[in-house]
Amino acid sequence: MFYVLSKVAWAFAVPSTFLVLVVAAGLVAAFVGPLATAGLAAAIGGTVLLLVLGFAPVGTALLLPLEQRFPAYRDEGRVDGIVVLGGGIYTEISQVRDQLSMGEANERVLYMADLARRHPEAVLVFAGGGAEGEPAEADIVARFAAVAGLPAERIRYDRTSRNTWENATHAATLVAPKPGERWLLVTSARHMPRAMGCFRRAGLAMTAFPVDYLTVPGALSGQDSVAAGLSRVDDAVKEWLGLLAYRLTDRTSALYPSPDPSSPPGPASGGPSR
Repeated sequence: MFYVLSKVAWAFAVPSTFLVLVVAAGLVAAFVGPLATAGLAAAIGGTVLLLVLGFAPVGTALLLPLEQRFPAYRDEGRVDGIVVLGGGIYTEISQVRDQLSMGEANERVLYMADLARRHPEAVLVFAGGGAEGEPAEADIVARFAAVAGLPAERIRYDRTSRNTWENATHAATLVAPKPGERWLLVTSARHMPRAMGCFRRAGLAMTAFPVDYLTVPGALSGQDSVAAGLSRVDDAVKEWLGLLAYRLTDRTSALYPSPDPSSPPGPASGGPSR
């Protein structure tokens, strides 16, 4: 139920979509006598906001604290396991075209291949299910592992998780890390706070390996296009709202998880329903 509700709510909460709907509704209302003034004001206000969010560095400012929350990984020796979260593969296109097709977050798979090479002793896990009627990301990775430079025979696949909380709870069942083992969690830097919070809540102590950065520390330059700026705003708002929703539903260990590795993970069992 949470998965369905979150998808429906986000479909209307996407800032760029919401503002376009406001502008459209305002333009329609502008031709209705009693609502003309309010409608015109809504259309103008929505258009101004679209331009401001598109050209000004608002998205970058919102993304920076997310991407800077967990420091970049530094190789510190033995790694017992690596969990990579899905999100960088166009599953339907890959299936229909019979060719691996990856999007902005393709660094997740790229660094999985690199880490597999650097740590031949590590257990590899790829977590990525699919929406109803769509192929699972894990199936696409398994099918095109050789193309991505991945050792298919070493990878364990979670083909059923559809969101970050399910990634964490399924991983806890699939691999059951032992005390003292060192496991890496690979996902986009902006998504890392929510991911680490979920894995801690599921009872797994992970070491963050953030990838797929969109920002440069200290750089707040505007975007070249409205579309690019709005895309950053959408990405940032999704993560901030996700942190809030997951905390309210007890799916993360903290509202804004700390990079401090001593932060205690949550209980390994129990927790919210899916």
